[in-house]
Amino acid sequence: MWNALSLAISFSKLRKMTRVSRFLTCALCLVPLALTGCGYSLAGRGTFLPDYIKIVGVPQCVNQGSSIFEIDRVLTEQVRQEFKSHGHYTTQPDSTGVDAVLTCAIKSSSLTPTTFTGGNQASRYAVIITASIEFKDVKADKVLWSNPSMQVREEYDVTTSVTANDPAAFFGQDQNALQRLAQTFARSVVTSILEAF
Repeated sequence: MWNALSLAISFSKLRKMTRVSRFLTCALCLVPLALTGCGYSLAGRGTFLPDYIKIVGVPQCVNQGSSIFEIDRVLTEQVRQEFKSHGHYTTQPDSTGVDAVLTCAIKSSSLTPTTFTGGNQASRYAVIITASIEFKDVKADKVLWSNPSMQVREEYDVTTSVTANDPAAFFGQDQNALQRLAQTFARSVVTSILEAF
């Protein structure tokens, strides 16, 4: 008798759980659909660019005001690499035969001490690069994104005081620092273009 009674109770619980399970399953299936309809996407994955833009021209950056040796070459190479890393784009070093073109003019670079030792020696510097960037759809002859004074900042530890207020000497001492700065710059430029923030 107890087995029949407990079995009847189990069936009623199962019936209730099935309704709840069905409701939860439907709700969980609808949430992703609702979020995609609202325009949400994973950071770094979205793009507002037209589908026909596949080949991006990235000519050499123009150095108009930085004393850092070969900064134009290093930044250009890193921007090209960053576009390629997104998988949808190929890059060319000129502006002919492309779907879009990115132009960059380096306006200035500065090196500012941010941290000091007990003897008032600078031990950490902030390097700030200011550049003018323009991304143009060649087929539509339309500027899709631009920033006339984009700034990128990176901080680095320094072991000597020779580099005080001299970006060229600083990067001559630490080429890895220049590469890290270029990666930050390229990531910031390409993400801004693809996501249009």
